[in-house]
Amino acid sequence: MRQAELNRAVARATGETVSTIKRLGFLLADPVESCDPDSEEYGPHVIDWDELDAQRNEGVLWRPHHEPAAA
Repeated sequence: MRQAELNRAVARATGETVSTIKRLGFLLADPVESCDPDSEEYGPHVIDWDELDAQRNEGVLWRPHHEPAAA
């Protein structure tokens, strides 16, 4: 299967445009090569968006932009 065929197949299956799929960079997995999803050698294979958001907001306290002044 060529890359263009893969992009079209993924686009059909997901409802996304081919250009979006191409930008996301889908590749065929090599069935001979095993892929450990917990290995960080090639980077994480799954992103937990809730966990990432929590890490980004960790330590950020909510403060009003303008604190009331007492006169």
